[in-house]
Amino acid sequence: MELNKNTAKARYEKIKAERGPFLERARKCATLTIPTLVPPEGTTGNTIFSTPHQSIGARALNYLAARFLLTLLPPNAPFFRLKVAEDVQVNPEDKGKVEQALSAIEWQVMGEIEQMALRVACYEALKHLVCSGNTLLYLDPKQNKARVFHLSSYVVSRDPMGNVLEIITHEAVSPSVLPESILIYLAEQDKNKKEELSTQKALNLYRHIKREGNKWVSYEEIAGKELPNTRAQFPLDGLPWIPLRFIVVDGESYGRSYVEQYYGDLYSTEKLSKAIVEGSVASSRLLLMVHPNGVTKRKDIEKAENGAVINGDANDVDILQLNKFADFRVALDTLQQLTQRLSSAFLMNSSVQRDAERVTAEEIRFMAQELETALGGVYSILSQEFQLPIVRLILKSLQRQNKIPPLFNKVKPFITTGIEALGRGQDLDKLTTFLRYLEALGPEAIGRELNLSDYMARLAASIGIDTKGLIKSEEQKKEEAAQAQEAMQQQMMQEMAMRASGPVANNMTKGE
Repeated sequence: MELNKNTAKARYEKIKAERGPFLERARKCATLTIPTLVPPEGTTGNTIFSTPHQSIGARALNYLAARFLLTLLPPNAPFFRLKVAEDVQVNPEDKGKVEQALSAIEWQVMGEIEQMALRVACYEALKHLVCSGNTLLYLDPKQNKARVFHLSSYVVSRDPMGNVLEIITHEAVSPSVLPESILIYLAEQDKNKKEELSTQKALNLYRHIKREGNKWVSYEEIAGKELPNTRAQFPLDGLPWIPLRFIVVDGESYGRSYVEQYYGDLYSTEKLSKAIVEGSVASSRLLLMVHPNGVTKRKDIEKAENGAVINGDANDVDILQLNKFADFRVALDTLQQLTQRLSSAFLMNSSVQRDAERVTAEEIRFMAQELETALGGVYSILSQEFQLPIVRLILKSLQRQNKIPPLFNKVKPFITTGIEALGRGQDLDKLTTFLRYLEALGPEAIGRELNLSDYMARLAASIGIDTKGLIKSEEQKKEEAAQAQEAMQQQMMQEMAMRASGPVANNMTKGE
């Protein structure tokens, strides 16, 4: 049966071919890490997945995804800042109040993220990004929840600049969860399908999101029919479907994964682990061989208990050995080198510390920072395609609910984690090292030559601490200095008055 070329299903089948190579690579990467992330085609709930012979792939993937989650969505501070646009004039006297209001909105957005349980969905999305390089994150504005679509359940089309042009999702839904009005509508479209719809276990639901001019248009479709009341429009910067990529390649609609870059080491680790495990099992077998022409009887050995005394000759009995210790040693050394390389590539803590008796904390810190900086390009991609859209969507949602005033065109969000946080971390290291070198000059020279207030401001900025109300301003210092001087003058006047009153009191006493 030929498909209607104007349906979402037909469009999905047409552009699905471009996704094929990326999905195949994702499945290969999943078999070496977490097979259930990207299961093989035709997998059902009763499928028994193959178990890898090594666990370094799963541990590395989970660790890196958790590392990204803590960096991109830190739990103890907002990962963005709201700044007033340059063309908006703010009264200097009101600047403090504006900053306080913007800070309150930032924490309000963080509260929405906690309420949506966004970190749960984002952790799953990050695992798919590391493994397959692609995932689709959906922020449901009605239910205030987040959902993750796997690479096997959606297709995306981009222009050569990487801008998204079209997204189509495909999922199986049970007729029992659909509204009765939709089932009646589908039955009316085809009278013969009325009984078929009620007996089917699942229906293929397609959701088509397409860019039209300066807006997005979406609708849902089942059995080639657009469902009523499902068509919606969104602004260009307010699309709740966020297609994510891990490594961007020009001209490709899909991204490449981090696991794919280290597939060779993972594949070699899997093969060596399998060989060592199977060889160890074979080596652990205990087989006694008795010489057929010897004086020792096989039955005596089989029936003898531990410590028993039997008649025989020790030369008649031998133990079967594989004599593969040297070969296993080579395989084990190679496996350890591969594991070390993978641990280093996936930023695992064990890879940072070298094998030595004395390893300084500075050495560990330097190597950890070096590894973290190596992923700066990934942070920059995720900050623009992951963090910024989430902030914009939540801000728009809060505005629709009248929880915050209209801000757009006046206030813009800026990401403060990821690559920017790495830059601030480097500034902190430089400032700390600079002060360490100055310690040799002594505290007097440091106090005389160093501008302490400026150093404290830079140090706080490198850590990401708001110094408002924490560090005294120049006006406060001048006011406190004036108060101290006034208090000193009053104390001096009191002392002078007491000194002057002393002789007068003595004269009065003598006069009496």
